[in-house]
Amino acid sequence: MKCSVKAPAKINLSLDAIKKREDGYHEVEMIMTTVDLADRLDLTSTEDGKIKVDVSEGFVPSDHRNLAYQAASLLKERYQVKQGVSIYITKRIPVAAGLAGGSSDAAATLKGLNDLWSLGLSLDELATLGAEIGSDVSFCVYGGTALATGRGEIIKHIDSPPPCWVILAKPPIGVSTADVYKRLNVNEVEHAKTEQMIEAIKNQDFKGICNHLHNVLETVTLDMHPEVRKIKEQMQRFGADGVLMSGSGPTVFGLVEKESRLHRVYNGLRGFCSDVYAVRLIRS
Repeated sequence: MKCSVKAPAKINLSLDAIKKREDGYHEVEMIMTTVDLADRLDLTSTEDGKIKVDVSEGFVPSDHRNLAYQAASLLKERYQVKQGVSIYITKRIPVAAGLAGGSSDAAATLKGLNDLWSLGLSLDELATLGAEIGSDVSFCVYGGTALATGRGEIIKHIDSPPPCWVILAKPPIGVSTADVYKRLNVNEVEHAKTEQMIEAIKNQDFKGICNHLHNVLETVTLDMHPEVRKIKEQMQRFGADGVLMSGSGPTVFGLVEKESRLHRVYNGLRGFCSDVYAVRLIRS
């Protein structure tokens, strides 16, 4: 038995950290949406009871550190599944980029194995399991556009933004989410206007969405990595309508309404970094 599952990347249209929680995480408010840059997972059920992960990129771990491996292990143990699985991940989402590539791989594994192993779990049940693996996994199980609260695992679906192009540009560095949050002082940052962003999306107000893009982690990462600031400035200079860093970075995205401007932004950024993608929002 085999199946293939797509694992799309996400961007944060808004990311706010409200306070530090007693469990060490931050209380967050995030508006996330999926884009059509995706990894592909090929899953094959095996009779040996073992979990095996292979990844197209050699620098991505394929053992228990891999979130897809953790997702398979969690399902196998929780539901006492006798079969094993061989998972091959074809990576297209850059690693350690603020685009939830690992979390989306985990979510795709949960959904794929739910079918492959005939577990009959609902999306809500899979999202609850996903929260045990990582904060973004619950959102990735659902996809679309949502407000995520708590430590990111409480998901409320909202309307999709209007159609537009998304330019993604990642400098050749990785960023540790834990390091960024460690340096964040929630009392000193300008907080996101989450309700205004939700209203702009509801009204399909593209300009309003661009005006309310906000990420409290951005100033921390920009101070740590000046090359991220440079990419943001260049994206603005080349004419993207709205520009923001996604997650803890280092990927910067630009929203572009008109296709005529898309090529100028895309080609201009190719001179500054090699990982540049022109994708669309996935509208649910």
